[in-house]
Amino acid sequence: MHSYEVESSDVVYQGTVIALRRDIVSMPGGSTGQRDVVVHPGAVAVVALDDEDRVLLVNQYRHPVRRRLDELPAGLLDVSGEPALAAAQRELAEEAGLEAGEWHVLLDVLTSPGMTDESIRVYLARSLRPCERDVQEHEELELTSRFEPLDEAVRRALAGELENAAAVMGVLAASAAAASGFAGLRPAEAPWTARPHAVPPA
Repeated sequence: MHSYEVESSDVVYQGTVIALRRDIVSMPGGSTGQRDVVVHPGAVAVVALDDEDRVLLVNQYRHPVRRRLDELPAGLLDVSGEPALAAAQRELAEEAGLEAGEWHVLLDVLTSPGMTDESIRVYLARSLRPCERDVQEHEELELTSRFEPLDEAVRRALAGELENAAAVMGVLAASAAAASGFAGLRPAEAPWTARPHAVPPA
């Protein structure tokens, strides 16, 4: 099988969150091809389920699509060296004022591997309790949150009413996990081989 070797690699754009890298890659048959890669620090998201099997959804404005979306509590892995679990716990506290007594890995997802190295780890958080909410970002000031029955969130995902990718994947996976009594989920600190390692500079 042909080995795709990178012959050259250059960062052509550096933003505050993402970078754009141009790779020249050797292709089958001896030719070369250009691949433009969006370099992303990775992210975490949290399916927070309460004792009534309701999932926490946050609602916030997303500029690229110019509207507000229902989402899971989530955030970038943009703090160098921060464990993914610690980032997820921080985001749940900042966005919802909650902490959880039980954490498991629900999903590891490469969001669009044809054009970016972005990977998202989705956690399942249960045994929820209130904690102090420490708002860190301007967007979080206008963020709202509410609990919704998991079955209703699944219905909305299948109806196209819940569109955020991590939220759709998370609620569907949580529903499947609940149906099996949450058996077989990975521990919260399970290895994550696809996690990006480079944190783009601010």
